[in-house]
Amino acid sequence: MSQLTIVANIIAKADKIEFVKAELLKLVEVTRTEEGCINYDLHQDNANPAHFMFYENWQSRELWQAHMGNQHIAEYAAAVEGAVVEFVLNEMTVIA
Repeated sequence: MSQLTIVANIIAKADKIEFVKAELLKLVEVTRTEEGCINYDLHQDNANPAHFMFYENWQSRELWQAHMGNQHIAEYAAAVEGAVVEFVLNEMTVIA
């Protein structure tokens, strides 16, 4: 198993920033207790408060995929439907 790094960028609609932030924050503690989660850190851009970024490390891609199938992720997706302008997720591997 090789470690997987996830960088997820979420851009909220201008009038939904605080709502999306609250929904993202709900994911943090529950995800940090999941099997395989090394770190799960939420960031907000200092210059653009509508831009959020998760920096995550998982013990394996399989354990990250299990995370993505969890109920709290589905509940988040349903809650923010229509409130997010863009969502870009990158699966990455440390090379140095």
